Amino acid sequence: MTSRLISSSPAMTNKKHKAAIYWFRQDLRIDDNPTLIKACANVQTMVFVYCHPPQKITRWGFPSNSPHRRHFIDTALANLRKTLVSLGSDLLEIDMSAAEALPGLASELQTTAIYCEDIAAPEEQDEVAALRVSGLDVSARWQSSLLSPADLPFKPTQLPEVFTQFRTTIEKAGVLPLAPCAAPASIPPLPAQFSEIVSRWHKPVMPCPTRPKDQRSSFPYFDEQFSGAASAAKAHLDQYLARKLAHTYKQTRNQLTGVDYSTKFSPWLACGAISARQIYHALKEFETEYGANDSSYWIWFELLWRDYFRLLHLQYGRRLYTASGLSTLPAPLHDTVRFTNWCQAQTGEALVDAGMAELAATGYLSNRLRQIVASYLIYDLDCDWRAGAAWFEAQLVDYDVYSNQGNWLYIAGRGTDPRNGRRFNVQKQVHDHDRDGTYRQLWLTDLPTMK
Repeated sequence: MTSRLISSSPAMTNKKHKAAIYWFRQDLRIDDNPTLIKACANVQTMVFVYCHPPQKITRWGFPSNSPHRRHFIDTALANLRKTLVSLGSDLLEIDMSAAEALPGLASELQTTAIYCEDIAAPEEQDEVAALRVSGLDVSARWQSSLLSPADLPFKPTQLPEVFTQFRTTIEKAGVLPLAPCAAPASIPPLPAQFSEIVSRWHKPVMPCPTRPKDQRSSFPYFDEQFSGAASAAKAHLDQYLARKLAHTYKQTRNQLTGVDYSTKFSPWLACGAISARQIYHALKEFETEYGANDSSYWIWFELLWRDYFRLLHLQYGRRLYTASGLSTLPAPLHDTVRFTNWCQAQTGEALVDAGMAELAATGYLSNRLRQIVASYLIYDLDCDWRAGAAWFEAQLVDYDVYSNQGNWLYIAGRGTDPRNGRRFNVQKQVHDHDRDGTYRQLWLTDLPTMK
Protein backbone atom coordinates (compact mmCIF):
# COMPACT_ATOMS: atom_id res chain seq x y z
CA MET A 1 0.00 0.00 0.00
CA THR A 2 1.43 3.35 -0.96
CA SER A 3 1.42 6.43 1.20
CA ARG A 4 -1.21 9.03 0.55
CA LEU A 5 -2.44 12.18 2.19
CA ILE A 6 -5.42 12.36 -0.12
CA SER A 7 -6.66 9.40 -2.11
CA SER A 8 -8.94 10.80 -4.79
CA SER A 9 -10.44 9.73 -8.04
CA PRO A 10 -8.86 11.73 -10.89
CA ALA A 11 -12.15 13.43 -11.63
CA MET A 12 -12.27 14.92 -8.12
CA THR A 13 -9.08 16.95 -8.41
CA ASN A 14 -9.75 20.72 -8.01
CA LYS A 15 -13.34 20.27 -9.10
CA LYS A 16 -16.25 22.32 -7.77
CA HIS A 17 -19.50 20.43 -7.20
CA LYS A 18 -23.08 21.61 -7.07
CA ALA A 19 -23.91 18.87 -4.57
CA ALA A 20 -21.92 16.30 -2.61
CA ILE A 21 -22.15 13.80 0.21
CA TYR A 22 -19.95 14.01 3.26
CA TRP A 23 -19.65 10.48 4.64
CA PHE A 24 -18.70 10.43 8.31
CA ARG A 25 -16.64 7.40 9.28
CA GLN A 26 -14.33 7.56 12.31
CA ASP A 27 -14.29 11.36 12.41
CA LEU A 28 -17.47 12.24 14.32
CA ARG A 29 -16.61 15.88 14.95
CA ILE A 30 -16.69 19.29 13.30
CA ASP A 31 -13.53 20.69 14.89
CA ASP A 32 -10.13 19.77 13.43
CA ASN A 33 -11.64 17.92 10.49
CA PRO A 34 -9.59 18.86 7.39
CA THR A 35 -11.61 16.64 5.06
CA LEU A 36 -14.82 18.35 6.07
CA ILE A 37 -13.23 21.77 5.60
CA LYS A 38 -12.08 20.77 2.11
CA ALA A 39 -15.55 19.51 1.23
CA CYS A 40 -17.25 22.67 2.46
CA ALA A 41 -14.97 24.80 0.26
CA ASN A 42 -15.78 22.80 -2.88
CA VAL A 43 -19.53 22.25 -2.63
CA GLN A 44 -22.70 24.32 -3.03
CA THR A 45 -25.04 21.93 -1.20
CA MET A 46 -24.08 19.09 1.14
CA VAL A 47 -25.72 16.06 2.71
CA PHE A 48 -23.96 14.69 5.78
CA VAL A 49 -24.37 10.93 6.13
CA TYR A 50 -23.47 8.22 8.60
CA CYS A 51 -23.97 4.62 7.52
CA HIS A 52 -24.49 2.21 10.37
CA PRO A 53 -22.51 -0.89 9.46
CA PRO A 54 -24.68 -3.98 9.38
CA GLN A 55 -24.17 -6.44 12.19
CA LYS A 56 -22.27 -9.45 10.92
CA ILE A 57 -21.14 -12.75 12.32
CA THR A 58 -17.39 -13.11 12.42
CA ARG A 59 -15.59 -16.16 11.11
CA TRP A 60 -15.25 -17.17 14.77
CA GLY A 61 -19.00 -17.35 15.24
CA PHE A 62 -20.00 -14.26 17.23
CA PRO A 63 -21.51 -10.84 16.34
CA SER A 64 -19.02 -8.19 15.29
CA ASN A 65 -20.30 -5.28 17.38
CA SER A 66 -21.45 -5.19 20.98
CA PRO A 67 -24.18 -3.01 22.49
CA HIS A 68 -21.47 -1.16 24.42
CA ARG A 69 -19.86 0.47 21.38
CA ARG A 70 -23.14 0.88 19.55
CA HIS A 71 -24.52 2.89 22.47
CA PHE A 72 -21.38 5.01 22.63
CA ILE A 73 -21.48 5.71 18.88
CA ASP A 74 -25.16 6.58 19.08
CA THR A 75 -24.42 9.30 21.63
CA ALA A 76 -21.57 10.60 19.50
CA LEU A 77 -23.91 10.82 16.51
CA ALA A 78 -26.64 12.55 18.51
CA ASN A 79 -24.17 15.25 19.51
CA LEU A 80 -22.84 15.55 15.97
CA ARG A 81 -26.35 15.97 14.62
CA LYS A 82 -27.08 18.66 17.22
CA THR A 83 -23.99 20.55 16.10
CA LEU A 84 -24.89 20.25 12.42
CA VAL A 85 -28.45 21.43 13.07
CA SER A 86 -27.08 24.46 14.91
CA LEU A 87 -25.15 25.28 11.71
CA GLY A 88 -28.28 24.96 9.57
CA SER A 89 -27.72 21.41 8.38
CA ASP A 90 -28.55 17.90 9.58
CA LEU A 91 -27.23 14.36 9.77
CA LEU A 92 -28.80 11.56 7.75
CA GLU A 93 -28.32 8.19 9.46
CA ILE A 94 -28.79 5.18 7.21
CA ASP A 95 -29.05 1.63 8.49
CA MET A 96 -27.18 0.20 5.52
CA SER A 97 -23.59 -0.17 4.45
CA ALA A 98 -22.05 2.71 2.51
CA ALA A 99 -21.63 0.50 -0.55
CA GLU A 100 -25.36 -0.24 -0.51
CA ALA A 101 -26.63 3.24 0.27
CA LEU A 102 -24.40 5.92 -1.18
CA PRO A 103 -24.66 5.15 -4.92
CA GLY A 104 -28.45 5.47 -4.82
CA LEU A 105 -28.37 8.54 -2.61
CA ALA A 106 -25.81 10.20 -4.88
CA SER A 107 -28.01 9.47 -7.87
CA GLU A 108 -30.94 11.27 -6.24
CA LEU A 109 -28.70 14.25 -5.57
CA GLN A 110 -27.45 14.15 -9.18
CA THR A 111 -23.86 14.01 -8.04
CA THR A 112 -20.97 11.59 -7.98
CA ALA A 113 -18.98 13.45 -5.31
CA ILE A 114 -18.25 11.76 -2.00
CA TYR A 115 -15.91 13.17 0.65
CA CYS A 116 -14.64 11.09 3.56
CA GLU A 117 -11.60 10.33 5.67
CA ASP A 118 -9.20 7.67 4.47
CA ILE A 119 -8.84 4.55 6.63
CA ALA A 120 -5.96 2.28 5.62
CA ALA A 121 -7.43 -1.06 6.78
CA PRO A 122 -8.69 -3.76 4.41
CA GLU A 123 -12.44 -3.65 5.01
CA GLU A 124 -12.45 0.14 5.07
CA GLN A 125 -10.43 0.28 1.86
CA ASP A 126 -12.83 -2.18 0.26
CA GLU A 127 -15.75 0.12 1.10
CA VAL A 128 -14.17 2.98 -0.83
CA ALA A 129 -13.19 0.69 -3.71
CA ALA A 130 -16.79 -0.52 -4.02
CA LEU A 131 -18.06 3.06 -4.23
CA ARG A 132 -15.56 3.88 -6.95
CA VAL A 133 -16.52 0.77 -8.91
CA SER A 134 -20.13 1.99 -8.76
CA GLY A 135 -19.04 5.18 -10.54
CA LEU A 136 -18.69 7.56 -7.61
CA ASP A 137 -15.79 10.02 -7.29
CA VAL A 138 -14.49 9.54 -3.75
CA SER A 139 -12.12 12.05 -2.19
CA ALA A 140 -10.67 10.15 0.79
CA ARG A 141 -8.23 12.17 2.90
CA TRP A 142 -5.79 10.83 5.49
CA GLN A 143 -6.34 12.73 8.75
CA SER A 144 -6.46 10.50 11.83
CA SER A 145 -2.79 10.52 12.80
CA LEU A 146 -1.14 13.00 15.16
CA LEU A 147 1.72 13.65 12.73
CA SER A 148 1.17 14.28 9.06
CA PRO A 149 2.86 11.62 6.89
CA ALA A 150 4.15 14.47 4.69
CA ASP A 151 6.14 15.86 7.64
CA LEU A 152 7.94 12.64 8.55
CA PRO A 153 11.72 12.41 7.98
CA PHE A 154 11.10 9.21 5.99
CA LYS A 155 8.50 7.89 3.60
CA PRO A 156 5.69 5.93 5.25
CA THR A 157 6.80 2.96 3.14
CA GLN A 158 10.21 3.22 4.85
CA LEU A 159 8.92 3.24 8.41
CA PRO A 160 11.61 2.29 10.96
CA GLU A 161 11.37 -1.40 11.78
CA VAL A 162 10.61 -0.98 15.49
CA PHE A 163 8.74 1.61 17.51
CA THR A 164 11.78 2.84 19.47
CA GLN A 165 13.60 3.66 16.23
CA PHE A 166 10.49 5.43 14.99
CA ARG A 167 10.14 7.50 18.18
CA THR A 168 13.80 8.53 18.41
CA THR A 169 13.90 9.42 14.71
CA ILE A 170 10.80 11.61 15.09
CA GLU A 171 12.16 13.32 18.19
CA LYS A 172 15.64 13.91 16.79
CA ALA A 173 14.13 15.43 13.65
CA GLY A 174 11.92 17.70 15.76
CA VAL A 175 8.75 16.69 13.93
CA LEU A 176 5.70 18.14 15.66
CA PRO A 177 1.96 18.03 14.94
CA LEU A 178 0.25 20.76 13.00
CA ALA A 179 -2.10 22.97 14.96
CA PRO A 180 -5.73 21.77 15.03
CA CYS A 181 -8.01 23.30 12.40
CA ALA A 182 -10.90 25.46 13.49
CA ALA A 183 -14.39 24.29 12.66
CA PRO A 184 -15.80 25.82 9.49
CA ALA A 185 -17.64 29.05 10.23
CA SER A 186 -20.40 27.93 7.90
CA ILE A 187 -21.25 24.84 5.96
CA PRO A 188 -23.05 24.37 2.65
CA PRO A 189 -26.84 24.31 2.93
CA LEU A 190 -28.92 21.20 2.53
CA PRO A 191 -30.40 20.53 -0.92
CA ALA A 192 -33.98 21.63 -1.43
CA GLN A 193 -35.21 18.04 -1.60
CA PHE A 194 -33.62 16.99 1.70
CA SER A 195 -36.93 16.27 3.45
CA GLU A 196 -37.91 13.90 0.64
CA ILE A 197 -34.49 12.27 0.85
CA VAL A 198 -34.95 11.73 4.58
CA SER A 199 -38.34 10.12 4.03
CA ARG A 200 -36.83 7.65 1.58
CA TRP A 201 -33.43 7.00 3.09
CA HIS A 202 -33.70 7.49 6.82
CA LYS A 203 -34.37 4.08 8.27
CA PRO A 204 -34.76 4.05 12.03
CA VAL A 205 -31.76 2.28 13.42
CA MET A 206 -32.73 -0.61 15.64
CA PRO A 207 -32.10 0.41 19.24
CA CYS A 208 -29.28 -1.35 21.02
CA PRO A 209 -30.28 -3.97 23.54
CA THR A 210 -30.03 -2.25 26.88
CA ARG A 211 -27.26 -3.36 29.17
CA PRO A 212 -27.21 -2.89 32.94
CA LYS A 213 -25.29 0.18 34.07
CA ASP A 214 -22.37 -1.49 35.78
CA GLN A 215 -21.08 0.98 38.34
CA ARG A 216 -17.79 -0.92 38.57
CA SER A 217 -16.86 0.28 35.09
CA SER A 218 -13.61 2.17 34.57
CA PHE A 219 -15.26 3.94 31.62
CA PRO A 220 -18.96 4.39 32.47
CA TYR A 221 -20.13 5.40 29.00
CA PHE A 222 -23.74 5.34 30.22
CA ASP A 223 -23.06 8.53 32.21
CA GLU A 224 -23.36 11.81 30.32
CA GLN A 225 -19.79 12.91 31.00
CA PHE A 226 -18.52 9.70 29.38
CA SER A 227 -20.91 9.71 26.42
CA GLY A 228 -19.55 9.65 22.89
CA ALA A 229 -20.29 13.34 22.34
CA ALA A 230 -17.52 15.59 21.10
CA SER A 231 -18.56 18.03 23.83
CA ALA A 232 -18.03 15.29 26.44
CA ALA A 233 -14.60 14.53 24.98
CA LYS A 234 -13.58 18.18 25.23
CA ALA A 235 -14.92 18.48 28.78
CA HIS A 236 -13.10 15.32 29.83
CA LEU A 237 -9.81 16.56 28.36
CA ASP A 238 -10.23 19.91 30.12
CA GLN A 239 -10.97 18.39 33.54
CA TYR A 240 -8.18 15.81 33.22
CA LEU A 241 -5.63 18.55 32.68
CA ALA A 242 -7.21 20.95 35.18
CA ARG A 243 -6.80 18.29 37.88
CA LYS A 244 -3.15 17.90 36.78
CA LEU A 245 -3.59 14.15 36.26
CA ALA A 246 -1.15 14.40 33.37
CA HIS A 247 1.61 14.82 35.97
CA THR A 248 0.88 11.39 37.50
CA TYR A 249 -0.12 9.39 34.42
CA LYS A 250 3.05 7.29 34.19
CA GLN A 251 2.76 6.23 37.82
CA THR A 252 -0.90 5.19 37.58
CA ARG A 253 -1.31 3.93 34.01
CA ASN A 254 -0.81 0.24 34.89
CA GLN A 255 -3.53 0.18 37.51
CA LEU A 256 -6.43 -2.14 36.79
CA THR A 257 -9.56 -0.28 37.79
CA GLY A 258 -10.89 3.25 38.25
CA VAL A 259 -11.75 6.28 36.16
CA ASP A 260 -8.61 8.33 36.78
CA TYR A 261 -5.71 5.87 36.52
CA SER A 262 -5.37 6.48 32.76
CA THR A 263 -6.35 9.30 30.43
CA LYS A 264 -9.45 7.54 29.04
CA PHE A 265 -9.03 9.48 25.80
CA SER A 266 -9.15 6.31 23.67
CA PRO A 267 -12.95 5.90 23.22
CA TRP A 268 -13.32 9.42 21.84
CA LEU A 269 -10.21 9.09 19.70
CA ALA A 270 -11.51 5.82 18.29
CA CYS A 271 -14.78 7.29 17.01
CA GLY A 272 -13.20 10.62 16.12
CA ALA A 273 -15.15 12.75 18.57
CA ILE A 274 -11.79 14.32 19.38
CA SER A 275 -8.53 14.34 17.43
CA ALA A 276 -5.03 13.46 18.56
CA ARG A 277 -3.94 16.98 17.55
CA GLN A 278 -6.54 18.53 19.85
CA ILE A 279 -5.25 16.45 22.75
CA TYR A 280 -1.62 17.24 21.99
CA HIS A 281 -2.32 20.97 21.67
CA ALA A 282 -4.10 21.01 25.06
CA LEU A 283 -1.29 18.96 26.62
CA LYS A 284 1.35 21.43 25.43
CA GLU A 285 -0.65 24.33 26.85
CA PHE A 286 -0.81 22.43 30.15
CA GLU A 287 2.96 21.88 30.13
CA THR A 288 3.57 25.54 29.36
CA GLU A 289 1.52 26.57 32.38
CA TYR A 290 2.37 23.83 34.87
CA GLY A 291 5.57 22.28 33.58
CA ALA A 292 6.42 19.02 31.84
CA ASN A 293 7.53 15.80 33.51
CA ASP A 294 7.94 12.11 32.67
CA SER A 295 4.22 11.52 32.97
CA SER A 296 3.10 14.29 30.64
CA TYR A 297 5.80 13.13 28.20
CA TRP A 298 4.35 9.63 28.39
CA ILE A 299 1.05 10.84 26.96
CA TRP A 300 2.98 12.05 23.90
CA PHE A 301 4.74 8.67 23.91
CA GLU A 302 1.38 6.83 23.79
CA LEU A 303 0.09 9.10 21.02
CA LEU A 304 3.21 8.19 19.02
CA TRP A 305 2.40 4.49 19.50
CA ARG A 306 -1.04 5.23 18.07
CA ASP A 307 0.58 6.88 15.05
CA TYR A 308 3.02 4.01 14.61
CA PHE A 309 0.21 1.48 14.26
CA ARG A 310 -1.46 3.73 11.69
CA LEU A 311 1.71 4.10 9.66
CA LEU A 312 2.23 0.33 9.76
CA HIS A 313 -1.04 0.08 7.86
CA LEU A 314 0.17 2.53 5.23
CA GLN A 315 3.28 0.39 4.81
CA TYR A 316 1.90 -3.15 4.99
CA GLY A 317 -1.88 -2.97 4.52
CA ARG A 318 -3.54 -6.37 4.22
CA ARG A 319 -0.46 -8.28 5.26
CA LEU A 320 -1.14 -7.23 8.84
CA TYR A 321 -4.32 -9.31 8.74
CA THR A 322 -2.77 -12.58 7.60
CA ALA A 323 -2.16 -15.46 9.99
CA SER A 324 1.60 -14.88 10.04
CA GLY A 325 1.39 -11.09 10.04
CA LEU A 326 4.84 -9.69 9.28
CA SER A 327 6.62 -12.80 10.56
CA THR A 328 7.61 -16.10 8.97
CA LEU A 329 5.89 -18.04 11.74
CA PRO A 330 3.45 -20.79 10.74
CA ALA A 331 -0.28 -20.24 11.06
CA PRO A 332 -1.29 -20.32 14.73
CA LEU A 333 -3.12 -23.20 16.36
CA HIS A 334 -6.67 -22.76 17.61
CA ASP A 335 -8.89 -24.53 20.12
CA THR A 336 -12.53 -23.48 19.92
CA VAL A 337 -13.43 -24.80 23.36
CA ARG A 338 -10.57 -22.97 25.06
CA PHE A 339 -11.36 -19.83 23.10
CA THR A 340 -15.01 -19.96 24.17
CA ASN A 341 -13.97 -20.42 27.78
CA TRP A 342 -11.69 -17.39 27.46
CA CYS A 343 -14.50 -15.26 26.01
CA GLN A 344 -16.86 -16.38 28.77
CA ALA A 345 -14.37 -15.80 31.61
CA GLN A 346 -14.18 -19.50 32.40
CA THR A 347 -10.49 -20.33 31.97
CA GLY A 348 -9.94 -21.07 35.65
CA GLU A 349 -7.20 -18.43 35.88
CA ALA A 350 -8.70 -15.86 38.22
CA LEU A 351 -6.99 -12.70 36.96
CA VAL A 352 -7.72 -13.57 33.33
CA ASP A 353 -11.34 -14.44 34.11
CA ALA A 354 -11.80 -11.21 36.06
CA GLY A 355 -10.52 -9.23 33.09
CA MET A 356 -12.72 -11.03 30.61
CA ALA A 357 -15.72 -10.57 32.90
CA GLU A 358 -15.06 -6.83 33.04
CA LEU A 359 -14.70 -6.63 29.26
CA ALA A 360 -18.03 -8.38 28.68
CA ALA A 361 -19.86 -6.36 31.32
CA THR A 362 -18.52 -2.90 30.43
CA GLY A 363 -16.82 -2.91 27.02
CA TYR A 364 -13.63 -1.64 28.62
CA LEU A 365 -10.42 -3.08 30.03
CA SER A 366 -7.19 -1.50 31.26
CA ASN A 367 -4.19 -1.62 28.95
CA ARG A 368 -2.32 -3.87 31.38
CA LEU A 369 -5.15 -6.41 31.45
CA ARG A 370 -5.57 -6.30 27.67
CA GLN A 371 -1.97 -7.46 27.38
CA ILE A 372 -2.37 -10.12 30.08
CA VAL A 373 -5.52 -11.72 28.67
CA ALA A 374 -4.16 -11.56 25.10
CA SER A 375 -0.94 -13.26 26.13
CA TYR A 376 -2.86 -15.93 28.02
CA LEU A 377 -5.04 -16.72 24.99
CA ILE A 378 -2.05 -17.00 22.65
CA TYR A 379 0.57 -18.71 24.80
CA ASP A 380 -1.33 -20.57 27.53
CA LEU A 381 -4.43 -21.60 25.61
CA ASP A 382 -2.72 -22.03 22.20
CA CYS A 383 -5.41 -20.10 20.35
CA ASP A 384 -5.33 -17.99 17.19
CA TRP A 385 -4.44 -14.37 17.91
CA ARG A 386 -6.85 -13.28 15.18
CA ALA A 387 -9.78 -14.74 17.12
CA GLY A 388 -8.75 -12.67 20.13
CA ALA A 389 -8.44 -9.56 17.99
CA ALA A 390 -11.94 -10.18 16.63
CA TRP A 391 -13.34 -10.59 20.16
CA PHE A 392 -11.79 -7.30 21.22
CA GLU A 393 -13.22 -5.66 18.12
CA ALA A 394 -16.66 -6.95 19.04
CA GLN A 395 -16.50 -5.89 22.69
CA LEU A 396 -14.44 -2.74 23.14
CA VAL A 397 -16.05 0.69 23.45
CA ASP A 398 -12.72 2.13 22.26
CA TYR A 399 -12.11 -0.28 19.39
CA ASP A 400 -9.70 1.24 16.88
CA VAL A 401 -8.84 -0.90 13.87
CA TYR A 402 -5.21 0.23 13.74
CA SER A 403 -4.35 -0.07 17.43
CA ASN A 404 -6.28 -3.28 17.93
CA GLN A 405 -4.50 -5.06 15.09
CA GLY A 406 -1.14 -3.56 15.97
CA ASN A 407 -1.32 -4.55 19.62
CA TRP A 408 -2.39 -8.13 18.93
CA LEU A 409 0.42 -8.53 16.40
CA TYR A 410 2.81 -7.13 19.02
CA ILE A 411 1.74 -9.62 21.72
CA ALA A 412 1.74 -12.51 19.23
CA GLY A 413 5.24 -11.74 17.95
CA ARG A 414 3.95 -11.30 14.41
CA GLY A 415 4.51 -7.56 14.06
CA THR A 416 7.69 -5.49 13.94
CA ASP A 417 8.89 -6.00 17.51
CA PRO A 418 12.22 -7.90 17.53
CA ARG A 419 11.54 -9.72 20.81
CA ASN A 420 9.21 -12.28 19.22
CA GLY A 421 6.12 -11.53 21.23
CA ARG A 422 5.12 -10.73 24.79
CA ARG A 423 4.31 -13.69 27.04
CA PHE A 424 3.13 -12.53 30.44
CA ASN A 425 3.57 -14.64 33.56
CA VAL A 426 0.14 -14.38 35.14
CA GLN A 427 1.33 -15.03 38.67
CA LYS A 428 3.91 -12.26 38.37
CA GLN A 429 1.19 -9.93 37.09
CA VAL A 430 -0.97 -10.85 40.08
CA HIS A 431 1.94 -10.10 42.41
CA ASP A 432 2.72 -6.78 40.73
CA HIS A 433 -0.78 -5.47 40.10
CA ASP A 434 -3.37 -7.27 42.23
CA ARG A 435 -1.46 -8.66 45.19
CA ASP A 436 -4.33 -8.11 47.63
CA GLY A 437 -6.94 -9.50 45.23
CA THR A 438 -8.96 -6.29 45.07
CA TYR A 439 -9.48 -6.47 41.31
CA ARG A 440 -10.27 -10.18 41.21
CA GLN A 441 -12.71 -9.80 44.08
CA LEU A 442 -14.42 -6.93 42.25
CA TRP A 443 -15.16 -8.95 39.13
CA LEU A 444 -15.38 -12.52 40.41
CA THR A 445 -18.03 -12.12 43.08
CA ASP A 446 -17.98 -15.80 44.03
CA LEU A 447 -14.27 -15.65 44.76
CA PRO A 448 -13.32 -16.10 48.42
CA THR A 449 -11.87 -13.09 50.19
CA MET A 450 -8.15 -12.86 49.43
CA LYS A 451 -5.44 -12.21 51.96
